[in-house]
Amino acid sequence: MIIVAEKLAKTYTSGGRPLAVLSDVDLSIEAREVVAILGPSGSGKTTLLGLLAGLDEPTSGRVLLADQDLSGLTEDERAEFRLHNVGFVFQTFHLIPTLTALENVLVPLELVRRGPLKTLEARAQGLLERVGLGDRAGHYPVQLSGGEQQRVALARAFANEPRILFADEPTGNLDQETGGQVIDLLEELNREARTTLVLVTHDLALAGRASRVLRIGGGRIVSEEVRV
Repeated sequence: MIIVAEKLAKTYTSGGRPLAVLSDVDLSIEAREVVAILGPSGSGKTTLLGLLAGLDEPTSGRVLLADQDLSGLTEDERAEFRLHNVGFVFQTFHLIPTLTALENVLVPLELVRRGPLKTLEARAQGLLERVGLGDRAGHYPVQLSGGEQQRVALARAFANEPRILFADEPTGNLDQETGGQVIDLLEELNREARTTLVLVTHDLALAGRASRVLRIGGGRIVSEEVRV
């Protein structure tokens, strides 16, 4: 298993009172599996994704990511681990506005620095061409449509060849047609890279591409559907 959650719980304080967002979640995900997490707003699905990715710490329980117990790492160590093993795609793209499309894709490559700059630039350019934006490399995010920004974000997510990709509502800010194009591209890139994909979505079309669908409600996994 490449992702394991054991008795995972997360409680926040709201108005001076504890608010349990997740309670005793057990979950195992195999390498190269595609898992969709569905649930209404406030059900805890995004919180679960953040805990699995090591972006947040659980109140209790633990997460093993690629055999690494995240609870044994400091915040800086978790960030370093994510850099080498994890990719992210967010609903709001999270591109750096002062950097061009090419420079945004270069960011994770430069942080890891596997090779000379020209080699890294060639990889970043190749990824932009793969997502159909080779001729937009010099454009800034404000000069790109929402769909184009999300395609840049996809290129960036796959830049360091992550073992695991987490996607939080990747089509949430896109119209139906553009969202469909992004879904197709995400599926193709993920299949080619043989990456484990865990995504949170309200998009039933996107969830329908997953090999397993988990439904979460009240901070717990309430159902599981395995698709052939």
